[in-house]
Amino acid sequence: MRRRNAVTTVLVASMVAFVTLRPAAAETREETAEKAARTWLALVDQGQYAASWDQAAPFFKKAVAQDKWKEMVVPVREPLGKVVSRTLKSSQYTESLPGAPDGRYVVIQFTTEFEHKKDAIETVTPMADADGTWRVSGYRVR
Repeated sequence: MRRRNAVTTVLVASMVAFVTLRPAAAETREETAEKAARTWLALVDQGQYAASWDQAAPFFKKAVAQDKWKEMVVPVREPLGKVVSRTLKSSQYTESLPGAPDGRYVVIQFTTEFEHKKDAIETVTPMADADGTWRVSGYRVR
């Protein structure tokens, strides 16, 4: 009887160790891209436009010079006011986008409430660079 209890105890301890020590499930590419998008959006939210340009994908930087990025984003974002809430609406992986080279993209839409616009849709498109890092390649608010 004692041997059976000892075996049961060892089995239970092994199962607990397996469950608690196993590695966490790997993030999906959509989750990784969303984290990159949220990090980048935080810079835009704080008015750190130069830093958001610095953190963007090379494709983004080739399309828009740093000074032009600020000229484009300020009149769009600043009238909206501060972000009140931002909720993931959709996330779609694709390898092809109109006007962009083939690559690995995640088109992410957020439903965003700003101080002066209650129901906006932000579309952020991170792309995987050659080193595997997800960086924002496009942004739009409507």
